Amino acid sequence: MKIKISNLSDGIHNFNFDETVNAVNLSEPFFGNILVDAELNKSHNQLVLSAKITAKVNFDCDRCNINFNSTITNSYKMVYLIGMQPQDSDSINIAYLRADADKIILDDDVRDFALLAVPMKRLCSEFCKGLCIKCGKNLNDGDCGCVHENIDDRWLPLMELKNKLNNN
Repeated sequence: MKIKISNLSDGIHNFNFDETVNAVNLSEPFFGNILVDAELNKSHNQLVLSAKITAKVNFDCDRCNINFNSTITNSYKMVYLIGMQPQDSDSINIAYLRADADKIILDDDVRDFALLAVPMKRLCSEFCKGLCIKCGKNLNDGDCGCVHENIDDRWLPLMELKNKLNNN
């Protein structure tokens, strides 16, 4: 994914990319194509890139262990300054371009921000009930009929708090 900047006039320019996930070095759980909608605002000595990434992923649910497909999105902003990089520059959203640079390559940033969009907890549904701790049945398909033991009285205040929070 390249944006040729050498002949761009000052102002706002829009770009759309549709590449395979392999083109930006992404592998499982990503599949298919990755879409990038980018807006580049060019001025005399800087370029400001705002990008939105959309990708398809294949996960196993962390609660019920079923396999499901989902779409993840992430947005990022990058500032490209023309000139020499100062020695004390540690910002990850600022890049420096040589004065004779003619293009911006987005592949590494798209890959990094797509990986950052992968959730830590992968759920097939916000309301996934998971598996029965006794028999292992998927509770999303219905009740398993297992008899659950009484809870120790010391846990009742915590259970009441949990029920109160779930009902709000």
